[in-house]
Amino acid sequence: MKMPTNHEIVISDQKGRLDKVLAQELTDLSRSRIQELITEGNVLVNEKSEKSSYKVNAGDKIIVHEPKLKPLSLEAENIPLDIVYEDQDVIVVNKPQGMVVHPSAGHPDHTLVNALLFHTKELAQSPEGFRPGIVHRIDKDTSGLLMIAKNPKARASLEDQLAHKTNKRVYLAIVHGNFTESNGTITAPIARNPQDRKKMAVVEGGKYAVTHFKVLEQFPGYSLISCRLETGRTHQIRVHMKYIGHPLAGDPLYGPKKTLKGNGQFLHAEILGFKQPTTGKLLEFSRPVPKIFEDTLTKLRRLKK
Repeated sequence: MKMPTNHEIVISDQKGRLDKVLAQELTDLSRSRIQELITEGNVLVNEKSEKSSYKVNAGDKIIVHEPKLKPLSLEAENIPLDIVYEDQDVIVVNKPQGMVVHPSAGHPDHTLVNALLFHTKELAQSPEGFRPGIVHRIDKDTSGLLMIAKNPKARASLEDQLAHKTNKRVYLAIVHGNFTESNGTITAPIARNPQDRKKMAVVEGGKYAVTHFKVLEQFPGYSLISCRLETGRTHQIRVHMKYIGHPLAGDPLYGPKKTLKGNGQFLHAEILGFKQPTTGKLLEFSRPVPKIFEDTLTKLRRLKK
């Protein structure tokens, strides 16, 4: 459990909004976490609570109290799951938008892992301990298919398939802008953004990353594309599409403020294929996009008429 921490900052010159200033000063904390601390009254400016929008002035003394975090939970929770497939080695789950995959400091419980622990006692242990069964992840606000390992042999097989790029992962996304080309490949290394540690970016010397995309439909100001991952870097599709000038619609981290209304980025893991760890049989699954995604496509199609 993380113990309480106090940060004291004295501003030497005017720097802008309170939440932005603290994000620059306290690089270990995400901006959303800083905003939570401000809302909860854990940030004092000159001994007074202020809003995130407060304009910091030279000479301001800021005290940030970071309370101890709730310990990570590996308790089983009775949360409904959309189980697409299950055998003695693997489970394939259709994760809903808004669900975090495994416990973390900001999301200690109510995760996919907590739900899986209620569903089965057979989950392959992970080196970290807090992500049993998990061999790959998708972001909280990304929906779609994930494969789960139920035993060590299955974990080793699925991880090997990921490492050697023999599995199949295809995503659907709505992105900003239109394309002149019908398909393309983005090969650009990804690493932590040196200017903003909560983001990833295309960075020279970063990890090798390849995304193949195909344009499926175009609308006024937006396009529907499919993306096939050759590698699986953190935020890969979101970062790569921004890099080529087509950020994902609804993306609060990498997209523009003026965008389609939704519950985060319009990104769905539609197709998942891999070899069954014991038999070697090729398994492939697909699931349609969630309702908010489909409703948005319906509205965009009306604009074409």
